[in-house]
Amino acid sequence: MTERALMIQGTASGVGKSLLVAGLCRLLARSGVRVAPFKPQNMSNAAAACPGGGEIGRAQALQAFACGLEPTVDMNPVLVKPEADHTAQLVVAGEVRGRLDATRFREDREPLLPEVLAAFERLSGSYDFVVVEGAGSPAEPNLRAGDIANMGFAQEVGLPVWLVADIDRGGSFAALLGTVEALEPEDRRLVEALLVNRFRGEASLLDDAFVWLAERTGLPVLGAVPYLPDLLLPEEDAPYAFMEGRAGAAADEATRLRVGAVHYPRAANIADVDPLVADPDVEFAWLRDSGELAGLDLLILPGSKAVAADLAWLRERGWVPALERHLRYGGRVLGICGGLQMLGRRILDPHGIEGPPETAGLGWLALETEIQPQKLVRAISGRASWPEEVEFAGYEIRHGDSEADPTLYPFSARSPDNQILGTYVHGLLDQADFRRAVLEDWLAWGTDHIEDQTTRWHRDLDRLADTLHDHLDLNLLAERVGSFG
Repeated sequence: MTERALMIQGTASGVGKSLLVAGLCRLLARSGVRVAPFKPQNMSNAAAACPGGGEIGRAQALQAFACGLEPTVDMNPVLVKPEADHTAQLVVAGEVRGRLDATRFREDREPLLPEVLAAFERLSGSYDFVVVEGAGSPAEPNLRAGDIANMGFAQEVGLPVWLVADIDRGGSFAALLGTVEALEPEDRRLVEALLVNRFRGEASLLDDAFVWLAERTGLPVLGAVPYLPDLLLPEEDAPYAFMEGRAGAAADEATRLRVGAVHYPRAANIADVDPLVADPDVEFAWLRDSGELAGLDLLILPGSKAVAADLAWLRERGWVPALERHLRYGGRVLGICGGLQMLGRRILDPHGIEGPPETAGLGWLALETEIQPQKLVRAISGRASWPEEVEFAGYEIRHGDSEADPTLYPFSARSPDNQILGTYVHGLLDQADFRRAVLEDWLAWGTDHIEDQTTRWHRDLDRLADTLHDHLDLNLLAERVGSFG
């Protein structure tokens, strides 16, 4: 087995692999190890633009941040972005390579393995250590043939694997035992250790279960990572976090800003709302039912990987009259990327890139969108024209092209009554000074809890790294990289 890399795999999606990799990267980086993250294949509509060009999964961008690195396309060479139940956009080395059809998923991904291996070799040749993240579960017999995301990749490289389960979801010991036993013998030999994530309570209560699991599997159990409910780091698509209803807890309810965002089926880059979620003076909720809109100050229409389909979903679910009522009573609406396009007059897609040739928008912003064959992916920064001349930074990932009002830069359009605002820039609220200017000018609302997202990420990544250091037996890792603190 290679001694210069480690792979974290999970018993299921959503068990916390992405943040565990970020925490391990942070722990190693601050100990002086030149470490980089890697995910062979990611399936997510949460993407990030790399400064050098191309897009990768949002989780890998955070992991690069944890290492003190700029993200590059080598860190996530294959990104699959679901568009519908049976199709997805395929991004390879940061660029769109076409579409994947569910009926040919196994056949079409296998030829990508050489490019995945080449990206890994470039990373491992440039850094002392690489922490690799798997995808979903390795114990899926229908996906093992042609696998490039889990054991298929691990076998090619000879990677040791740590297998993690989410104890907060229940059944973690059965999941770990079942996953190990479901693996083929050659894959099982790669599993080096087991651990559980998101444990609540007294850790000593797990001692007997750890002994039982070690005896049944013949593998060491490294420990239990405590549940950290207030860890505000961007997750892949955050399906479990939003179901928990992450919300602020302002001391004075009368001054609280009430914000909601629509979680339509193909919502994308939903980490845009994280700065508001993290503010204790903001009460935030993800919404799927239009009846939940009542009483909100601000509604956010986030990005979408299938704008026409998500707009049809809004109409079918009764959101249009609910939004009209929200605006009638003085509420505000912010559209980001796909949300901006929905708010315009129409969406033209003559090349069939995302949907039908023409889709009627909500008509509340004076703009039209045309979907272009070439995707625009770029990091962006500069000085805003509105609401004041303050520095901002963010990124754009889009096929759509819409006219923009330069006096509103980096926003694109605003309604005559000032209630509706739209932008193509993701991450626009991450910078504290720009966020404060928008909240004060547009919403006439202020908060004392303004800080840059990067400040929060540094603090929470250090906290996560400390937690892993204190609660896991990391001797196997120390044997590979030397001692670390």
